[in-house]
Amino acid sequence: MSTPGTTDHGAAGPWGARDGRDTAARLLRAATGSGAGLIAEAASLVQGWAVLADPIAGAVYSAPAAAAADGVHAAAAPQEHPYSVQLPAAGAVLVLTPAPAMPAGHTSHVATTTAALLEVRGQRAAELRGEQMRLHTTLLRLLLAGHSDAVVDALGGGGYSHVTVYRLTGDDAPAAHQVLWRAVRPALAPHTDACTLLGRIDGELVVAEVHRGADDGRILRLVSRVCERHGMLAGMAGPLPLAEMPAAYGDAAAARHSATPAHRIVPADAIGAPRLAPLLPTVPYTRWAASVLRPLSPSHRHLLLVWLRTGSTPRTAAALGLSAGTVRARVRESARLLDAELEDVTVRAHLLLALRAPAGDGTGCGAGAGGPGQASVTAPRTPSAGRRGAPVPLGPARLDVLPGGLLDTDAVRSWAGGLVDGLEPHLRIALTCWLRHHARTAPAAAELHVHRTTLANWIGQCSEHLAQNLADATVRAEVHLALSITRNGADDPADLPRRGGRTYRRM
Repeated sequence: MSTPGTTDHGAAGPWGARDGRDTAARLLRAATGSGAGLIAEAASLVQGWAVLADPIAGAVYSAPAAAAADGVHAAAAPQEHPYSVQLPAAGAVLVLTPAPAMPAGHTSHVATTTAALLEVRGQRAAELRGEQMRLHTTLLRLLLAGHSDAVVDALGGGGYSHVTVYRLTGDDAPAAHQVLWRAVRPALAPHTDACTLLGRIDGELVVAEVHRGADDGRILRLVSRVCERHGMLAGMAGPLPLAEMPAAYGDAAAARHSATPAHRIVPADAIGAPRLAPLLPTVPYTRWAASVLRPLSPSHRHLLLVWLRTGSTPRTAAALGLSAGTVRARVRESARLLDAELEDVTVRAHLLLALRAPAGDGTGCGAGAGGPGQASVTAPRTPSAGRRGAPVPLGPARLDVLPGGLLDTDAVRSWAGGLVDGLEPHLRIALTCWLRHHARTAPAAAELHVHRTTLANWIGQCSEHLAQNLADATVRAEVHLALSITRNGADDPADLPRRGGRTYRRM
């Protein structure tokens, strides 16, 4: 293995007590400056290289910088680096590789002294950490309250304009907080490209990376490692403008509810953006969405989007920092403005499509544009609809009726068939009924006249067959539409085959 650095072998010579005192004095002076300076001094004293490696962050300090990868590898596999010295230090591993002619006693003395000084620095940092963490939590709450200018001033006015938000939950949140704090090494230094705020709010760990519009992915990698190591689930939202921090906070919570042990961190743009939407004809889709959403303000739209993503009022309230009563009142108000029954599963699926429609088709007809009457619903093609394919205006667009032909395309039918084809008839009937009851097992089982455990087992079989996470409300909306598109019969619970009383008989 190469050992970068000077290698004046003859200068090593015999090593004694006086050398030990001089070495300790040099390391102590370096430690009063910074951790990086201490590592650099250790590398100089052994005429080789030194790295402080963290299992989450990788190389914390490295001298020279080119030795970082070797140091991390040596910390992970010490048996493969027999000429290096590895010692635990401040929650990380100190790796020291001396020049070949360096006396072993000198190297050992440098390593133990450096590790001890790193521990002292770590203890001093721990004493200040509580106060720093409280400051970070206060700044996060200010961002959520809309005081972004005050937070930017507190961060030194570094020209910060955007934020990326992560929300983590799990039983090991306190330990994950400490590990992530040490890995990120947050500092409120002005004139830096990014500043990371970490805090615990209402029992969950919140990470907000404040930057100038460019997210280099470093914090995402650290959060991913922490989630894997501590069994956490996380949602991510952004980058968004700092003024939209409350929206990003809610989106991150909605995304977190879709995280699973197999996918521990979920970005907000990976949910609520149905795979069906890109397959729909753009012009009628965007015009219909613009028309049906016209009565809603941006705040109403955002609340409905989070409500549909999370699938429940309590989760929406937790995501947006509102009371459950406030969420219910705003959903009722939205239903009145939309003139729609939002308890209907088909209406909810259509609303999710409308909220995630493209911004527009170049004619000002996106989900936030257009005027009354600019979009109309057309009837499906039937023998009585006049000439073949002629649209029949039915007045202003409605949520419960999609424009004619919107779902009647080869691409959409192929998508729907690929998703739900192959389900056994009893599973299809059970899944349709369960989705109609908004994934509530008890009322669906009562309508099907089967035991709740039986229905739960069937839904588990559906999830395996579809290879979909049916705990995700947006996935359920897609599956409901796919079942509607591919329906041959009524999928009626009365058609569930039986043999005597409540006993189920396979078809």
